[in-house]
Amino acid sequence: MAGFLCYTGINMTHSEAQNRIKKLRTEIDYHRYYYHVLDQETISAAALDSLKNELFLLENEFPDLITPDSPTQRVAGTVLDKFKKVTHSQPMISLFDAFSEAEMRAWQERNQNYLKQPLDTLGFPYYCELKLDGLAINLRYQNGLLIQGATRGDGKIGEEVTGNIRTISSIPLKLRRPSSQELVDLGLTDTSLEKIYKLLDFGVIELRGEAIMSKKTFSNLNKKYISSGKAPLANTRNGVAGSIRQLDSKITAERHLEFYAYDLLLADFERGELISRRDQADGLAKLLGFKVLKQNQVAKNLEEVFSFYEEVAKKRAALPFEIDGVVVKFNDLKMWNILGIVGKAPRYMMAYKFSAEQATTKIKEIVWQVGRTGALTPTAILEPVKVGGVVVGRSTLHNFDEIERLDLRLGDTIIIERSGDVIPKVIKVLKNLRSGKEKKIAAPLNCPICGGQVRKIDGEVAYRCFNKRCYAVNLRQIIHFVSKGAANIEGLGPKLIEQFIITGLIKDAADLYSLKKSDLLSLERYGEKKADNVIKIIAARRQLALSRFIYGLGIRHVGEETAGLLAEKIGEKIEADDKKILTNQADALKDKRENLSISKLIKYFQKFELTDLEKMSDVGPIVARSIYDFWRAETNLKRLVKFSSNGVSLKIDKAGALASAGFGKFSGKSFVLTGSLASLTRSAAKDKIKMFGGKVKDSVGRDTDYVIAGAEPGTKYEKARQLGIKILSEEDFLQFLNW
Repeated sequence: MAGFLCYTGINMTHSEAQNRIKKLRTEIDYHRYYYHVLDQETISAAALDSLKNELFLLENEFPDLITPDSPTQRVAGTVLDKFKKVTHSQPMISLFDAFSEAEMRAWQERNQNYLKQPLDTLGFPYYCELKLDGLAINLRYQNGLLIQGATRGDGKIGEEVTGNIRTISSIPLKLRRPSSQELVDLGLTDTSLEKIYKLLDFGVIELRGEAIMSKKTFSNLNKKYISSGKAPLANTRNGVAGSIRQLDSKITAERHLEFYAYDLLLADFERGELISRRDQADGLAKLLGFKVLKQNQVAKNLEEVFSFYEEVAKKRAALPFEIDGVVVKFNDLKMWNILGIVGKAPRYMMAYKFSAEQATTKIKEIVWQVGRTGALTPTAILEPVKVGGVVVGRSTLHNFDEIERLDLRLGDTIIIERSGDVIPKVIKVLKNLRSGKEKKIAAPLNCPICGGQVRKIDGEVAYRCFNKRCYAVNLRQIIHFVSKGAANIEGLGPKLIEQFIITGLIKDAADLYSLKKSDLLSLERYGEKKADNVIKIIAARRQLALSRFIYGLGIRHVGEETAGLLAEKIGEKIEADDKKILTNQADALKDKRENLSISKLIKYFQKFELTDLEKMSDVGPIVARSIYDFWRAETNLKRLVKFSSNGVSLKIDKAGALASAGFGKFSGKSFVLTGSLASLTRSAAKDKIKMFGGKVKDSVGRDTDYVIAGAEPGTKYEKARQLGIKILSEEDFLQFLNW
């Protein structure tokens, strides 16, 4: 690289070097933007290398002039031991999937029903984006400088990978400052321009997008790996994930990853406040220095969405990167706020995926797995085959009706696909390839675990083991009860639970709460400390949130969301009772929370008629019947009584009851928190506000009543001051609570 240098030595004062370095960085960033964002080569690679080399030598001579946003700082030299956890400012949500036009129309119809008005009369177009097959990344810029890069993780908490992110040339280390004319051409108002410039200078801007590996890079790397005796990468997605999660960022740099932005978050501003449309957000991201997909486009209606999808599908193979579909979003960003999120995914966008990749293989065997409700699910054991870069050896068949529908036999040659690139599925039997040695598959007569009788009930597709003491059913029920979404008893894994069952210490989940230290000391490999820890872990979960307990009971068809809904309905009944009982504010505040007894819970549930349950949102006749029958079945009631006898109680949040009874002093008031609080956590402060009927918002607006400012408040504080909103110090807030 030194051969490109245009002079032989450095003969500059500190001031001259500082000026030269500033000019070099500006010039290099200019050419980076044109090359990586606009796909235009303004100077040759050799000339650009010459500029970079000059900058490198000057910074070596004057190390105090090195800044984090310098182009020379893209490759870090420190090897990490592990990645830190990062909490996202807003969740990185997952998407609902659609695989056909019918499913897309159903999505639109659901939104129409939610809005109670046909979408074609509302005039809200869609924005179509290529769905890149890579790794979702969140980039955080403060005062225009990149300060953090993080993976999606579970959507709420990801891993910090800033050092690796800095090696990606298409990610700017410093945001480009668009001209006012460029922003006006984008359709932004003068007010929006002023606020965007303030964010660039003093605020926080986050970009979300996909880190990808091009097909060419993937091919070149695999050739290199194979020639050196290394295992090749399975697919580009795995290549990206492995590259981003390298502890040595120099290795990441060698992978030549790229980044395309697909979302823009402007701190302290609601979606649609400064930028009204999704296509505008892409335009601004591009002006800030990011690559956006030039193929993305606005569609007036679903018919144009389908045309875009078909066109992309035809050109998919010719694209330089892998995609697995199209993401369809409402282009009007204000509609995102109106439609919101249902479950764990948004209503305002849908992943319209391509047909899954397919391969052929043979059925070797059928095994029956027993679930927690006793349902037997057939699983096909296959001759291993590679589908979409992953070796598949098993596939679910859902139920026996599916086997009969496919006319599936042992030894058959089948077509298998990974639906949505995730779940292996048998879609067709190639009957013309049968040799005559194939064997029919019979419905199960006995449980493969306990040998008990298996029957199929009229109206159901599943075969079930009717042995109430079936080991497999019982084991899975207990594992479900202690799982993260239910009781969340950490440390009680399947092997430990199985040991408890085998040794006769427990028969069901309720028995966990009757375990004593002396019981555990009789087990193999159990000492004093381990026994103490297990008892403490279980004791810590003796009081459970009502929704968790309902979910943990394993009621058929009742998942976490339905359990939460049922808990809310029980809470409403309790609130109605409280209106009769609570006579003054003092009594109400004294009874902020209630430990609901299980016997009382049973009475509340038995007050529900079948029609009451069917009227609940997202609860149909089958789910309603399952809930209704569960709370009246003798075996279930006995187990519930055992939970109660073993000291399990339930926690009900009484905030709603207080507000509805007229005792919520914050009722109708909205609060925004900024800065760090010394005497209580932010989570505790939010709980206090909600306890008294108030609402907590993420951003400051004209409808905000109070802003609580702790130490080092952010831009929310300044915005509240400008809008004339009442600002409370932490001391003011604590006094307010006691008022």
